[in-house]
Amino acid sequence: MSAKYIFVTGGVVSSLGKGLAAASIGCLLEARGLKVNLMKFDPYLNVDPGTMSPFQHGEVFVTDDGAETDLDLGHYERFTHARLTRDNNLTTGRIYEQIITKERRGDYLGKTVQVIPHVTNEIKNAMRKVAQDVDVIIVEIGGTVGDIESLPFLEAIRQMRQDLGRDNTLFVHVTLIPWIAAAQELKTKPTQHSVKEMLSIGIQPDILLCRSDRAVPRDMRSKIALFCNVEERAVIAARDVASIYEVPLNFANEGVDTLALEYLRLDAKAPELALWQEIVRRAYHPTDQVSIGIVGKYVEYEDSYKSLKEALVHGALAHNLKLRVTWIEAEGLETRDAQVGDEPGKPNRDYEAQLAGFDGILVPGGFGKRGIEGMLNAIRYARENNVPYFGICLGMQTACIEYARNVAGLAGANSGEFDPATPHRIIYKLRELTGVEEMGGTMRLGAWACKLEPGSLAAQAYGTTEISERHRHRYEFNREYEPVLTGAGLRLTGTTPDSTYVEIVEIPTHPFFLACQFHPEFKSKPLEPHPLFRDFVGASYKNRELTKARAVVEAEVKA
Repeated sequence: MSAKYIFVTGGVVSSLGKGLAAASIGCLLEARGLKVNLMKFDPYLNVDPGTMSPFQHGEVFVTDDGAETDLDLGHYERFTHARLTRDNNLTTGRIYEQIITKERRGDYLGKTVQVIPHVTNEIKNAMRKVAQDVDVIIVEIGGTVGDIESLPFLEAIRQMRQDLGRDNTLFVHVTLIPWIAAAQELKTKPTQHSVKEMLSIGIQPDILLCRSDRAVPRDMRSKIALFCNVEERAVIAARDVASIYEVPLNFANEGVDTLALEYLRLDAKAPELALWQEIVRRAYHPTDQVSIGIVGKYVEYEDSYKSLKEALVHGALAHNLKLRVTWIEAEGLETRDAQVGDEPGKPNRDYEAQLAGFDGILVPGGFGKRGIEGMLNAIRYARENNVPYFGICLGMQTACIEYARNVAGLAGANSGEFDPATPHRIIYKLRELTGVEEMGGTMRLGAWACKLEPGSLAAQAYGTTEISERHRHRYEFNREYEPVLTGAGLRLTGTTPDSTYVEIVEIPTHPFFLACQFHPEFKSKPLEPHPLFRDFVGASYKNRELTKARAVVEAEVKA
């Protein structure tokens, strides 16, 4: 049987949760025994999001094959078992790049290359490519209906219904029902106009996912159904939820998966959602909480660390804990200049007040030297005060620099990225990138094997000594400094099988101090929490309990 297609579009405004909607539908269809795949089209002209600012685009999600993709692919992998590749995320830029390459090669035999049919055919071919060997392919169209950039993609999915027929295609439109405070009522007009925009380009939505911050009355659903030419039962109230992992259960209660199967003429078993129900139960009924401080460069925009935040949530759920995250701007932890009244010769430690009280500290990835000194201060605080520390990518590089400076006695130690003139280049550019100046797609990307040292924290967490993790970095640990740092107590517990790259460092005398060059957050799922995040959260909670016990003893002593 050839695959059925579900197309997810969005209207009124962006950031309504199309990616979560697509992932949740995929989750429900998987729970019914169907094999699904998901893909996203992004309408911007960048070839991929790899060179885009995290403040504009958010996180860059990396797949096993090294593709730098949209953060929605992270939702797809967390909610389903689909194995995604670079073929699951295409941008306008990449589509046009492929077409121009074909045109220069002479593939079009002298024809005039146009948006229709050449661009739309390229888009349709991309969809068919990822629809092999699956029951349902869910395709999300980025942007908002009405944008000029997304028109070729919308035209392509309109043509797909013409090509495949109504029984093989389904249009799901995510829209907004805003609450107008002055009038004290919900308004349906934006949804009506959004559907009208869809109809003007030849697409009749089959299911409307109506986003709102409160319940949508039955009579309002009837009104939307009447004006938008859909069945009343296909007007779905997609309310805000405290945990995104409740979305599949809400969709199931609203009958989204049942409708999709009916419209696509598919038979499937009843959904098995017991594991998801248990995750939601834990999210809303934790036994305690754990507090993690994340010291980063892009904390003003939380989507920059989307997978990281979710991986921490997964780690907390594994221990039935509520996660409390505090985002700390790294620049705010940088040591201030000496001032009148400071004790002579004593280093300024004002930043410690911002770090006190956290059960664990995490330094995530990033690029550039802004905020590095603040990260080093945070790492020093965690190391000296036995606070569990987890470093990822840049967080490993800065951990090595901090250890070199403050434990191994290498004054001025740094990375070649931050200070090319440093006397001790603890971190330097990947050897294979020497002389490479292009930014796009030139890093060490994708899944690479790693060998763990038996008995290490990492080996205990994974339960094995051979792993594979995803990478996205341009700099590496300089192994010329290995004897100095290991002699001072640092332990290199993970390397590539050929021992070329250092992947994990630990401090064995610390309760939990582990930093890795790879990005473990990309492989964490709510039903399968990543071992390193699970154990980091566990160690942080243990630190919380010890801190509380010490406080009780100190109070008794004072009494």
